[in-house]
Amino acid sequence: MSKKAIIAGASGLTGSSLLEILLHEPGYDEVLILVRKELPLQHPKLKQLVVDFDKLDSYAHEITGDVIFSCLGSTRKKTPDLKIYRKIDHDYPVQLAQIALKNKIGQFHLVSSMGADAGASNFYTKMKGETEDDLKKVGLPSLQIYRPAFIKGDRKEHRSMEGTLTVVMKLLDHLLIGSLKKYRSISAPTIARAMFNQSLKNTPGVHTYLSDKIKELS
Repeated sequence: MSKKAIIAGASGLTGSSLLEILLHEPGYDEVLILVRKELPLQHPKLKQLVVDFDKLDSYAHEITGDVIFSCLGSTRKKTPDLKIYRKIDHDYPVQLAQIALKNKIGQFHLVSSMGADAGASNFYTKMKGETEDDLKKVGLPSLQIYRPAFIKGDRKEHRSMEGTLTVVMKLLDHLLIGSLKKYRSISAPTIARAMFNQSLKNTPGVHTYLSDKIKELS
């Protein structure tokens, strides 16, 4: 039986790693990516749908398949306007989940963040927590939430602060043991592999994974 995966955020750090896995490993026969502009990539499995994310509902009839992977996200540097930032990190994933429910897409996988908490005072962690809470309200058959700590990887854009954090985390990671293991940095390919592996299991219900568990699942 043919299986189809959908990725939103396929050009990002985790999304691009996930796309690589989906295209080159068995498990899915078709991969649909939702993009603002077409990526310079071709593969027999790959289909690209150029969308205006502010009008997602108008593409709902084309967003069909077995699983949606939401790897959407931005940064304060790229998106200083907090309203737009929230659109990308909260509104678009929630709209996609609503489309998934309507189109009977069985699974929804979200890249969230360590510390996500709707009651937090910090804008970022509060927004991530609200996104998780609002996705749970949609009532999807299977909602898988990944809360990585600092994500390592080769980014297309230079981020000086993250370069510094990468160096710091290399020194700290081996000190984070026992209950502190969940704070260790994690690579984007590791997160992507865990998402792929979990999607093949098709586990019903709501599940949240911290960095240490994500590594176990990868």
